[in-house]
Amino acid sequence: MQLSDGLADPEFVGVLDLFESFLSEDPLYSAQLSAYVHGRKVLDLVGGPDFVPGDITGTYSCTKGVAACVVALLLQDGLLDLEQTVAHYWPEFAVYGKDRLTVAEALSHQAGLMGLEGGFRLDEFTTEAAAERLAAAEPLWRPGSTFGYHALTIGILMEELCRRTTGISLQELYDSRLRLPFDIDFFLGLPEDQEPRYRDVLYDVDDGLPWQDPLSLEGLNGNSGVSSIMELPNHRVIRANGMSSAGGVGSAEGLARLYAAASTGVDGRAGFLTEATISAMTQEQVWGLDRSSGLDNAFAVGFMKAHPSRNFGSYRAFGHEGANAALGFADPSYGIGFGYVPRRQEEGRTPGRAHRLAHAVRQAVAASSTSGEAAIRS
Repeated sequence: MQLSDGLADPEFVGVLDLFESFLSEDPLYSAQLSAYVHGRKVLDLVGGPDFVPGDITGTYSCTKGVAACVVALLLQDGLLDLEQTVAHYWPEFAVYGKDRLTVAEALSHQAGLMGLEGGFRLDEFTTEAAAERLAAAEPLWRPGSTFGYHALTIGILMEELCRRTTGISLQELYDSRLRLPFDIDFFLGLPEDQEPRYRDVLYDVDDGLPWQDPLSLEGLNGNSGVSSIMELPNHRVIRANGMSSAGGVGSAEGLARLYAAASTGVDGRAGFLTEATISAMTQEQVWGLDRSSGLDNAFAVGFMKAHPSRNFGSYRAFGHEGANAALGFADPSYGIGFGYVPRRQEEGRTPGRAHRLAHAVRQAVAASSTSGEAAIRS
């Protein structure tokens, strides 16, 4: 008996079988999976307890990739130059040696502004006041000299650059240019009338975890005024304001459709990003040991890049994962837009379920292309 609901094209039965195996192995497992290939939806599945078609939930740092698509529009429109300094657009930023930091460096986690002592209030993250505090801060390292994941503050950087170059918020621009025109089921700022669809992210609180020094790099990184960063999307203020670092809410289908719309296009429309924009935004800026976590990471401008321990796609793939192991990405080499959103937090490192499912999708696309070529030759 099939345990999931939804769509799976015949060529992707292997992906369906893998998803079904996860559901059968773990009675607590709940998730959504969606994929587009060359603009056509080929997978849209949901399964597990208390997760049904139409539900949406928090996706944490998957939001960064969605926000980076908005930044890409600023680049494409000629409003933003990745090699220009942040201070060119935001003069107040030019203190403590930050005057030389470029936009590309800032949005690839090289600013040294991982957090502020005392953190930010939940209702402060998306405000100009938060940007003002961050601009006045002294960086933790010489800007551009190394990188460390800016889990929350990179959203403030993206949002203020959007305000400075367009006069409107990143969230407003996302709605007007992307969510509404492309019918994307992903929100940077969840409207009140969509609240009945929201399902809290479930996560385990491990009292045995070692104490986290709030003045360590990781402590500053997650300093959000809550006891655990996993709480964030379960707070209405975070969902309503749509903080572009971790406050996005939506479905796996919404993530997959966004990335498909960005790259291959959907519904007969071309992708909203040009090849030149994709190339500029997704060129790898940093790779190596993350100054915050000590783990290996690779970043383009706003986007994560695939690498051996986060092997979600080809060398051209770009997207972002979330703290609950959600994942959204585009892979132009395969023509894929992919979304995966679990209801319960999972381990985010390889061989995570999202990466295994993404691998299975790539295999199915490759097999379908091979069989199509064979048919043409015959």
